[in-house]
Amino acid sequence: MHGDRTNRTVLLVLAALMVAAGGLGGAASFGAFGQEVQRRALTDNVVADYIDRNSSWFWPAVAGVALILVLLCLRWLLVILFSTDRAGDLVISSKGPGRTALRPGAVTRAVTEEIESYPGVSSAGARIIGDPDAAELVVNATVEDSSDLASVRRRIETEALAGARAALDDPNLPIRLDLTVTTDRAARVS
Repeated sequence: MHGDRTNRTVLLVLAALMVAAGGLGGAASFGAFGQEVQRRALTDNVVADYIDRNSSWFWPAVAGVALILVLLCLRWLLVILFSTDRAGDLVISSKGPGRTALRPGAVTRAVTEEIESYPGVSSAGARIIGDPDAAELVVNATVEDSSDLASVRRRIETEALAGARAALDDPNLPIRLDLTVTTDRAARVS
């Protein structure tokens, strides 16, 4: 699942609250909080009276709202589970018998490490998007302001990206290269 930590944390907190509320209600029904709480009706108030008087339309409306919420939650869950832009396993045919399965993380890690080793590159990142049959390599690199941008770009294209195409055995692999130039503010201030 490719959900972020915030979603998982919120869902965990909500689940813990629901379990705690259920535990407290169960404990109250068994008399853990005294006989008064055990005998008291849970919905003994004005809201319960309103619901009793309007039960012909109230409960179907609650069921409809609950159904809409469940459908929205299912839609959100499906989006989280299946909307990833990461490819699974890329199957590459080898020269001999059998097949070699290459994980996208291996290619992206190799491309990232190679580009980061070039002089003038401060950071790099790569990812494979799309279907395994029609994958695209997306590479971004941050180049220092003092370096020669054209030579860094040429080296990335002729060495790292050509190596990725050779490793994937796809000379026509679409690659998108995004270069960002950083400015050295400390050098400009002094």
